[in-house]
Amino acid sequence: MVKHNNVVPNGHFKKHWQNYVKTWFNQPARKTRRRIARQKKAVKIFPRPTAGPLRPIVHGQTLKYNMKVRAGRGFSLEELKAAGIPKKLAPTIGIAVDHRRKNHSLEGLQANIQRLKTYKAKLVVFPRRAHKFKAGDSAPEELATATQVQGHIMPIACEKPSVELVKVTEEMKSFKAYDKLRAERTNARHVGARLKRAAEAEKEEKK
Repeated sequence: MVKHNNVVPNGHFKKHWQNYVKTWFNQPARKTRRRIARQKKAVKIFPRPTAGPLRPIVHGQTLKYNMKVRAGRGFSLEELKAAGIPKKLAPTIGIAVDHRRKNHSLEGLQANIQRLKTYKAKLVVFPRRAHKFKAGDSAPEELATATQVQGHIMPIACEKPSVELVKVTEEMKSFKAYDKLRAERTNARHVGARLKRAAEAEKEEKK
């Protein structure tokens, strides 16, 4: 029986609920299948990174998310030009390009240019044909030591703001914040009248 002043239970079991219960028992097999598919893909695209091309650092949209940084669709043409990478070469060396993106902040532009330069310095370019080296290809010594990057290339790390601890002084303890706010509010309210009064007093003095 129900305790206290609550509704008397009345179960509505008209529908045949067992027809609407969904079950799936293929999750472990799917997990295995996905893992094998990832391994096959990694072998197929070797020596390219497994997570796809390099992405830029961008800020999220709207006031709610714009303080967070995330991976964007692709680097803008301005960023590629500043980093000295031709726009047609970029996709061939694992850099995502988004020709529609515009740079609205100098900090974002500089951060992505630096990201491209760092990537370019670490990049190992394999020749199209094993024994036919062209301009821009890496040296054979670098090719011998090259490994496939597993996971995201140059993952984006969010900086956590540091908190500075300060010792509470007697001055801080004696400070009355409410009184200070009320005084400043009064000052703001009377600023016009006080300026007018000061101007009138100055006129009187000149006379």
